[in-house]
Amino acid sequence: MRESGAFMLFEAILHEVDQLQSVSTRLEALAEQYPPMTEALITIAGNVRNTATVLAVLVVARGAGPL
Repeated sequence: MRESGAFMLFEAILHEVDQLQSVSTRLEALAEQYPPMTEALITIAGNVRNTATVLAVLVVARGAGPL
């Protein structure tokens, strides 16, 4: 893959990282609004946030530079 192509891929992945972090934040907000589902939503939000973190680390590890 050419360097500029790789950079575009990393940028696309970082965009998805931002999207996943937003989803996690929204799920946490829903958890506050729906007490019967709080624990499940917080767990899911944490898993989504962890996935976003792993993707971000992957981008950095592959040489796209700092976040």
